[in-house]
Amino acid sequence: MAIATLPSSHHLHFCFFSSASSKFSTTTQLCLNFPPKNRLSLVICSSSTSPPPPSSSSPQVSEPIPTAESCVNAGLDLFSKGRVKDALVLFDTALTLNPNPEEAQAAFYNKACCHAYRGEGKKAAECLRTALKEYNLKFGTILNDPDLASFRALPEFKELQEEARLGGEDIGYSFRRDLKLISEVQAPFRGVRRFFYVAFIAAAGISTFFTIPRLIRAIQGGDGAPDFGATAGNAAINVAGIVVFVALLFWDNKKEEEQLAQILRDETLSRLPLRLSTDRIVELVQLRDTVRPVILAGKKERVSLAMRNAEKFRTELLKRGVLLVPVIWGEGRETKIEKKGFGLPQKGVASLPSIGEDFDQRTQSIIAKSKLKSEIRFKAEVVSPAEWERWIRDQQKSEGVTPGEDVYIILRLDGRVRRSGKGMPDWAQILKELPPMEAILSKLER
Repeated sequence: MAIATLPSSHHLHFCFFSSASSKFSTTTQLCLNFPPKNRLSLVICSSSTSPPPPSSSSPQVSEPIPTAESCVNAGLDLFSKGRVKDALVLFDTALTLNPNPEEAQAAFYNKACCHAYRGEGKKAAECLRTALKEYNLKFGTILNDPDLASFRALPEFKELQEEARLGGEDIGYSFRRDLKLISEVQAPFRGVRRFFYVAFIAAAGISTFFTIPRLIRAIQGGDGAPDFGATAGNAAINVAGIVVFVALLFWDNKKEEEQLAQILRDETLSRLPLRLSTDRIVELVQLRDTVRPVILAGKKERVSLAMRNAEKFRTELLKRGVLLVPVIWGEGRETKIEKKGFGLPQKGVASLPSIGEDFDQRTQSIIAKSKLKSEIRFKAEVVSPAEWERWIRDQQKSEGVTPGEDVYIILRLDGRVRRSGKGMPDWAQILKELPPMEAILSKLER
């Protein structure tokens, strides 16, 4: 689980870190670091059997009083043994023992992981919604945690993600603030434009306010009445200005929402896992500056044919850093998850890299660029196909393509979407379009 056990000292140690993505310049991730030596011993908060009464000759030893901290630790211990139902009971018990905010966040988050494992999407979403709103859980934790991989493939996650993007009293505004900061970096003059829009609307409104009485006097006529044509012209200009600048303001707001949605999709894409030919599981963000992934999504027959056609151009495509990523429609729904842990099978969970400080260490030392390049071949296998399929369908909707159609998506070296199209790609055309990895254009693309 992403929320680890609580230390016996009752003090949580937080570390915040960020990881780069295609457009998402920084993503806040939460981890709780607890020294193993400070872990609490297992404390069961309830028991069906009572211990035998002490003999009169032996001194009485008082039983430890359960606390929220001990129940969270005990729940995590039970989860590690596969006793998910019992772990849920302990997390619920922890919430009744006057937990501090950090303990409550841990209890709600781990409850969500338990519900996700059991396929209870609505209950998982409610727990996460509470942790986000009341206990300052970072949404990036939900995006990056492999224990919630199965939940991210459910409609409930899509609803929660949309709520977080829009912000509101039910879920808080922290995630939307993060998205807006990134949006402002990508569109630095949007605020200036809006200032002028509002200023012009205000100026036109004030002018209209003073022009209307003059227009009424002009219509009534009489001595000293202003010229009707000139006054009506001024009023029309003011009203037209208000309409135009209000429309521009709404258009700018709409573009911002579209940009926020795209930033969120790019962040989600960067966290999707792949299995390389050496059986190493990496996230797409770890391949940045190294390959140009080409996602082929469609029916099995069409994707297989496109893969065979690509073999004819294998050498030239490799020179351009192309990595084929096949996604078969419906494969995610057919995948059976072995219920020994959360989300992915235990082997997959263990090999998935964590994000943040540990991720930086892996990319800079353990997974050095040279070693990673040697492991990359012509094709990679998707992990969590349902997550990949959901992302592709969202991308199709954003581009006006009917979800479920056969499509291909070419990514840049920096991880952003280069272009996409219906059907399967023309490999000869792609060879003309993509420069070799050593070319200047490829260096500028990084």
